[in-house]
Amino acid sequence: MKRASAFAALSVFTLSIALGHAVELDQAAVSFKLPEQIDWKDPLGVSGAKTAVLFGDPSKPGLYVMLIKWLPGNFSRPHYHPNDRFFMVVKGTWWVGTGRKFDPSTTVPMRAGTFVTHYAKQVHWDGAKDEEAIIFLSGEGPATTTRVEEEK
Repeated sequence: MKRASAFAALSVFTLSIALGHAVELDQAAVSFKLPEQIDWKDPLGVSGAKTAVLFGDPSKPGLYVMLIKWLPGNFSRPHYHPNDRFFMVVKGTWWVGTGRKFDPSTTVPMRAGTFVTHYAKQVHWDGAKDEEAIIFLSGEGPATTTRVEEEK
């Protein structure tokens, strides 16, 4: 019994040392950014949102991946993009509207965990109401935005 207790104590001690030791990942196999390393920027022409490009370049042809952080009370205006775009709501509630009439009271809530597709050349608009919303986005560049004339 004493031998089993000693072995258990030694095992716990060894495991705690192993878990406390920092492991280095092979950068040829994996890359990552910790949350505090994500570089949030204020995009030109979009008030109340911040973006962080994680992969690729949205202004050039090819795959890109980014985050969008909508600040409370801010929405885009009706617009469209040339290519399909794929979203996953990571935090908060993202509010989505379609059509040329901008009216935040008609938006539909997309809560954390929701997957959304915005189809190419289809008019939509979106943003945040009472809380910050963070959205993961992937698409094919170039990712231009074309504003449309709003209906009254």
